[in-house]
Amino acid sequence: MKGHNLWSYSPYKPPLRNVGDIYVCRVVPAPYSVYFEWLDCGLNEYLVYFRKRNDGEFSLFKKTDGAQCEITGLETDTDYEFYLQSGDKKSLVRLAHTGESVGTVVNYLHPDDTAYSFSGRYLCSPSLVRHPDGFLLASMDVFAGQHPQNLTLIFRSDDEGESWHYVSELMPCFWGKMFIHNKELYMLSCSTEYGDLLIGKSTDGGKTFSAPVCLLRGSNGKNENNGVHKNPQNVFVHSGRIWNTLEWGNWGNSEFYHAAMVMSCSVNDDLLNPENWSFSEPLKYNPEWHGTVKNGWAAGTIEGTLCLSPDGELYNIMRYNIMSGEPAYGLVLAYKVDAENPDAPLKYSHSIKMPCNNSKFMIKYDDISKKYYSIVSRIDCEERAFGRNLLSLMYSTDLENWGLVCDLIDRKDQDVKQVGFQYVDFEFCGEDIIFLCRTATNRAHDYHDANYSTFHRIKNFRKL
Repeated sequence: MKGHNLWSYSPYKPPLRNVGDIYVCRVVPAPYSVYFEWLDCGLNEYLVYFRKRNDGEFSLFKKTDGAQCEITGLETDTDYEFYLQSGDKKSLVRLAHTGESVGTVVNYLHPDDTAYSFSGRYLCSPSLVRHPDGFLLASMDVFAGQHPQNLTLIFRSDDEGESWHYVSELMPCFWGKMFIHNKELYMLSCSTEYGDLLIGKSTDGGKTFSAPVCLLRGSNGKNENNGVHKNPQNVFVHSGRIWNTLEWGNWGNSEFYHAAMVMSCSVNDDLLNPENWSFSEPLKYNPEWHGTVKNGWAAGTIEGTLCLSPDGELYNIMRYNIMSGEPAYGLVLAYKVDAENPDAPLKYSHSIKMPCNNSKFMIKYDDISKKYYSIVSRIDCEERAFGRNLLSLMYSTDLENWGLVCDLIDRKDQDVKQVGFQYVDFEFCGEDIIFLCRTATNRAHDYHDANYSTFHRIKNFRKL
């Protein structure tokens, strides 16, 4: 076994673990069928077998010389197992639940499928980017509580999101965000939950990434050890520097949970040189700040998004965890960034009324309409304070007052504990907005533990 000098794999195969001889790299269930793709091993013929889950013998569906198949004629709302075989080579037995989803499915993972259990069982951290060569890239990590949480999958679309195919995967990579700088593709991530902060670059459209560089040492996140916490947020260029947000802490640290930070590097410097990056000193949440919740308990802020205000100030606007407070929703917190002194800690500024504070959100400014936009898991009443089954497009002209443009996905009639549309990453695309969503539906483990990564397009958003 040789050493590996890259960040990327196709696919990653843990030693001494049965990962199958044939790798199923993408699964897409539909109401009456299951479509899936695999990496072609150069074999002449593949046999596709399936059955209802734990129901008798596997049946041969078809023989094919391709690298994709759609098993049709299935019952809806039903679990199925399937696998591939060619000679003595065989894939893992994979799982899918037939049923409706939303948007275009980039990838799916059944909550009981153990194919990636060395990392997790659910799909998280949507990241979407348009490559300078025109195609779209989407990534997601594989997570679960008490799992390593360190594998990220990357997919590509050459037809504006109508179809997707597997590109590669990164190990270790968690909470990752792909971005373009100087026409080159980068990934910024953690090694695992509260792990090291990593960055790497691809020069071939995501097929391979250079070995990652550690920018900031973290921990393994266990035993209440503090480390790096982040989320796939928009990379922001301001005052000649490239900026992103992160936090330092741990959910098990009741002293301050997560302290807010930003990181930055000159746009002219090598992003892969750790010495070129500056990190602000972590700022702990203080419940005595004006505008914060005074009744009940709040766990502070995480997952900030950077925005330039109309008066030219750079703000980190952050998700505010107040589900045990009064009110239980409706506030986010704004921190001012000292753009002239990147090492300086953030300064708390004020609270903003915005009904999306219990899930990650991203804010972007549209130069054409002169408005700020955000796609949020909108909360519309206290009974749904943790709910993520209503996804909405919101806008503001001043970063302070937010209005509803329209609801994008409304599943309030479905179980709030089982259905969720969350952690959206979006891009402006001409007259449209395109976005990638962490989607829990069609028998997900729960609303948080998503089984889909789905792509969506909002047409003519400025006219809505």
